[in-house]
Amino acid sequence: MSLDDKTWAELREIAARYPEARSGLLPMLHLVQSVEGRITPEGIEACAEVLGISAAEVNGVATFYTMYKRKPVGDYHVGVCTNTLCAVMGGDLIFERLKDHLDVGNDETTEDGKITLEHVECNAACDYAPVMMVNWEFMDNQTPESAVQVVDDLRAGREVHSTRGPRLCTWREAERVMAGFPDDRADEGPAAGPASLAGLAIAREKGWTAPEGESK
Repeated sequence: MSLDDKTWAELREIAARYPEARSGLLPMLHLVQSVEGRITPEGIEACAEVLGISAAEVNGVATFYTMYKRKPVGDYHVGVCTNTLCAVMGGDLIFERLKDHLDVGNDETTEDGKITLEHVECNAACDYAPVMMVNWEFMDNQTPESAVQVVDDLRAGREVHSTRGPRLCTWREAERVMAGFPDDRADEGPAAGPASLAGLAIAREKGWTAPEGESK
């Protein structure tokens, strides 16, 4: 197997976080991706061995969720939301522009290995539509022009920040965070922006409160 001793130790560390070890499978798969750049047969076998389950069970989970990849991902995974609201607000135009600009199709990677482009399901950020994500960091209120600028800057090695603050890291670095190993950037940027808090502001202005539950 190509996984080193450190990775095996961290897989066991993740499994030990949970009362039921198999509950750690999702972050374990993210750890595999942080090391291998994708889900590999070796990674599947390692997770199965650590958790005491079959490789078929691990494979079933790894093929169910679209966040787990079977072919190498570029340094930056660029996901453009094309669900209804984002599409109406310009998501489809952004996706088409990026396909033309990068000369790739959906779920394909540029020849330099820098950018993997994918149209993704709702990012739960409709108040900032159209939304693009780079390695799971939000890029809000995008246009075809701003999206092209983002990918050009990333390919050129320039530092790029999410519209919400954090510096964009590489795909493998992001996957390690998804595995539960902090990168000390959690406080870079707000947890919720003004658009997300608009309803709360109106409620406070008008003195609205949620109804109290009935006592039993």
